[in-house]
Amino acid sequence: MSEIEFSKQEKEIITKKIKLYFSEELNQDIGQFDAQFLLDFFSEEIGSYFYNRGLYDAQLILERRLEEITEAIYDLERITEFRR
Repeated sequence: MSEIEFSKQEKEIITKKIKLYFSEELNQDIGQFDAQFLLDFFSEEIGSYFYNRGLYDAQLILERRLEEITEAIYDLERITEFRR
C-alpha cells in the first residue's frame, strides 16, 4: 500500500479537526490549504504506521477468537473408548 486515500467527505472532516486543534490548543488559525497540506503530510509520512498498527491489532483479535473456537470444538468432542 503506497498511500492512504480518504474520500472527499473524510478529508473535509479531518481538515476541520486539524483547524479546530490548531485554534483551541495552539491559539493559531490556519487556513483550509494549510490544514489539507498537513493532512497529506501525515497521511504520506506516518499514516502507514497507524494502518499497520490497526492490522496488527486486528490480527491479535482474530487469533484470540480462533483459539476460543478451537477450545469450543475440543469441548464438543466426545470421548470414545475402544472395547475389545
